[in-house]
Amino acid sequence: MTRRVVTILLSGTSLTSSMSNDPGTPTGRGPVDAALVDRIAAHLVRSERFSDVHSRPPYAPSAVVADYDLGYFPSGVERAYLRIRWFETDDFSIHYSEQYGTGGSWECRWDRHPNDHNTREHFHPPPDAATPEVDEEYSSDWRSVLTTVLTRLDDRIAAFWED
Repeated sequence: MTRRVVTILLSGTSLTSSMSNDPGTPTGRGPVDAALVDRIAAHLVRSERFSDVHSRPPYAPSAVVADYDLGYFPSGVERAYLRIRWFETDDFSIHYSEQYGTGGSWECRWDRHPNDHNTREHFHPPPDAATPEVDEEYSSDWRSVLTTVLTRLDDRIAAFWED
């Protein structure tokens, strides 16, 4: 399967102002780290897990959206993806979603940002990425954070195929 990265350059529009058009982006995280978002996309495109990787697409201009190759999932999963936002403040949000043919979904999210319900670093557990979350600690290196997330998701996917 061919993988591709589509980089959207928002000429004439700052990413900070376009964040308000991206639903679910909490305020106070600062501007998107566009260079790092693009590096993350370039990193993900090298993984066999993903069929498509888009950096800052029009429907999520502050994020990388990586669609999983559905060959890793049972037939009931119609879409599985990661949406990753990383900010200049080193805050981030990594959202994972599986969407089923029945209309249901399975969601979780890893976050680093100030809030009034948990520590700055926390995990929104599945199946619905509930709040309040579980307090966690993450590395300061984005590659380590991504490795942690992908390892947990690999375990999730492997569980589909275990008896």
